[in-house]
Amino acid sequence: MRGKNIVLIGMPGAGKSTIGVILAKVLNYSFLDTDLIIQNKTGSLLFEIIENKGIEHFIEIENSIVSNIKCDNTVIATGGSVVFGADAMQNLKRNSTIVYLKLKPEEIERRVNNITTRGVVMRKDDTIYDIYRERAALYEKYSDYIVECDGFDMEVIVEKIVRIIK
Repeated sequence: MRGKNIVLIGMPGAGKSTIGVILAKVLNYSFLDTDLIIQNKTGSLLFEIIENKGIEHFIEIENSIVSNIKCDNTVIATGGSVVFGADAMQNLKRNSTIVYLKLKPEEIERRVNNITTRGVVMRKDDTIYDIYRERAALYEKYSDYIVECDGFDMEVIVEKIVRIIK
């Protein structure tokens, strides 16, 4: 397993960043959050990019930046929309095990209360249920493993991931 990255994909609010930090500590890996890289490289918050340039432009930026990430022994937490970028996903697949953190839309809705300032890629009238329906098949398509997260705390989810990847 050493050398390979672990990529966490899933809906906003699934816990990718939080679980990613804990998982990196447990595995003695580095941690990388693609949303933070996008903000750093663009000098803008995610929601500002979406608000000022539009969803399609944000997806292009995300795809471009993530398709150029090169690292080893790293846990990578991605933005929920990364699966819309074929080049990004191809790059991540190249040297990574991809884990889909799966949550029911009801739980996501309960967790995500700052949807407008969080930088979530969604059309004006979309709901969490709409983006879940749009993305679930892509998460499953790109994942090597699916981890059911409903009803489990972060430490248990990390343990599940460690068992799966070893």
